[in-house]
Amino acid sequence: MATAQSRKSLEQVVKFADMFSAMGTEARLRIMQLLLSAHPDGLVVGEIQQELDIPNSTLSHHLDKLKAERLVLVRRESTFLHYSANTEALQELLQFLYAECCTRNQALKPESIVQICR
Repeated sequence: MATAQSRKSLEQVVKFADMFSAMGTEARLRIMQLLLSAHPDGLVVGEIQQELDIPNSTLSHHLDKLKAERLVLVRRESTFLHYSANTEALQELLQFLYAECCTRNQALKPESIVQICR
């Protein structure tokens, strides 16, 4: 019988695996990079499409997948949809990885991660 802690851990792994899977294509990773560079205002669909040269129907599919995994947020302003990176979800994802690699077994030194980010 699984303990409550191990069930919670398994649920987290499934959640984060789905998030990684959502970013697991070149187009979606490029969308995330673009939205992070436009943070916090985000971009409208037309701006994303123009920047990345992705057909509208394909872009819509990618944005829906990222939205389903809570990686992007959407807000409507008049007739425009503004997409932005969900930095809270990304922070959770990074904390999950950080906890595994830098605290429990210290596979990496925390300083080396911070150094990379600068």
